[in-house]
Amino acid sequence: MTTSMPAGHRAASPRATSSRRLAWLDDGWLGGCRRSHSPNFDARPLGVAIDSLVIHFISLPAGRFSGDAISRLFENRLDRDPDPALVSLAGLRVSSHFLIRRRGELLQFVSCDDRAWHAGASRLLERQACNDFSIGVELEGDEYHRFTEPQYRRLSALVAVLRQRYPLRHVAGHSDIAPGRKIDPGPFFDWPRFLAAPGVAGLSRPGPDEACNHAGSAAISR
Repeated sequence: MTTSMPAGHRAASPRATSSRRLAWLDDGWLGGCRRSHSPNFDARPLGVAIDSLVIHFISLPAGRFSGDAISRLFENRLDRDPDPALVSLAGLRVSSHFLIRRRGELLQFVSCDDRAWHAGASRLLERQACNDFSIGVELEGDEYHRFTEPQYRRLSALVAVLRQRYPLRHVAGHSDIAPGRKIDPGPFFDWPRFLAAPGVAGLSRPGPDEACNHAGSAAISR
């Protein structure tokens, strides 16, 4: 999801969980992270291989890296927020499997076995509707700030654990699969560093022209 603009930048306040060991529990849920259930999901198509990872960024309110607004967005609890910018998002039904906050705290909103609503109109190589076969990871951030060391460490560790359960082959940014419509994870995401990490090595990132060979859609963000 792309939700950012220049605004007051504040340090993240959630308690970090980057030292916790990640391990699979059941039905696509991970232990070692904070679980927060989103109602915005449904079943994946029968027999689909979950073989792709999509990386996003998000900040709510735009440019602010603190508070619980992201969680409330994914849980459909923004309707009573006094901030007009957030109230305008109250009817949006979106989610992601994971959120990694600035200090490395990992939250899970949807079982990886289920289809989270994170990619919207999208195409990866020859396949459309990337929600069907991908896992979505939101990084708390925007297009104006570098991502943090704890976020890169946590993302690498998460990918390594995901590969224990799912046959991941591809990784893409939201901008790769929805060019012209999305810009995340933006210019400050260090792709070479991420792709060289031990838990990530071997995954393929198709370039935007390769990943999505059709014109950008005017559809809503999910």
